[in-house]
Amino acid sequence: MDKKITELIKMALIEDGYENDVTTLNLVDKDVMLSGSFIVKATGVVSGIDVAKEVFRVVNPKIKMQILKENGTFVNRGDVIASIEGPMRDILRGERVALNFLQRMSGIAATTAKFVQELAETNCKILDTRKTTPLLRILERQAVRDGGGTNHRYNLSDQVLIKDNHIAAVGSITKTVEMARKAVGKAMKVEIEVETKEEFLEALNTSADIIMLDNMNNELMKELVEIKKTVHSDKKLEASGNMELKRVRSVALIGVDYISVGALTHSYKSLDISLKFYKNFTKKN
Repeated sequence: MDKKITELIKMALIEDGYENDVTTLNLVDKDVMLSGSFIVKATGVVSGIDVAKEVFRVVNPKIKMQILKENGTFVNRGDVIASIEGPMRDILRGERVALNFLQRMSGIAATTAKFVQELAETNCKILDTRKTTPLLRILERQAVRDGGGTNHRYNLSDQVLIKDNHIAAVGSITKTVEMARKAVGKAMKVEIEVETKEEFLEALNTSADIIMLDNMNNELMKELVEIKKTVHSDKKLEASGNMELKRVRSVALIGVDYISVGALTHSYKSLDISLKFYKNFTKKN
């Protein structure tokens, strides 16, 4: 487990006050053992089951959690994705945090999978964006991968992405790309955002690796793809802006290489997963 994720888990547990669960600690004897199952209550994709397991390990390493459905697995309502057993006090103290991570990550994975399925038999890939929950990007990017999506840049230091405000500050697309390329060399990718045909034609003659077609209709994007083919450019094209599920296939069939979708990580619905406990509570021997 990545140390960053373990630290996030520790902070989440502290936020939840797990060390002083006044309900559980005053009602449940420390010797009571408990077992249960994680059950999916809707069709979706598993993500974060390893994170949930790490939550319980942090609470008490003696808790045994067996993963039955790995990350990236499609599941149906009623499927058991993991089993758990250990001290009842400790399982209850970690339950909410574990489910919070698991439900949200699985929700992102399930949403991503729907977009990816729309692109079946095309050469286009679904990308995520930086529209993530603050401090949880590492987990949400994992969930996108578990859903079959592809990660875009992790943060501002990973890749040059020139947007309209950068261009306005420098003065032109050509000059902006030249400055960026001179600064980062050939080792780092440079992407430029364009909104019109004129901007696209200018960007096509720069050293940018990727051209982002931002908030364009399908007709304009189709025209620009054909222009790129005519000049035999090897630049990649990324479509962005208002990329809804019902639209992405038509965009992919135009011939773009990527479609970036902010909704993967900001408009998903958490997957309904519950931890069902068995009634056969036992005392430690």
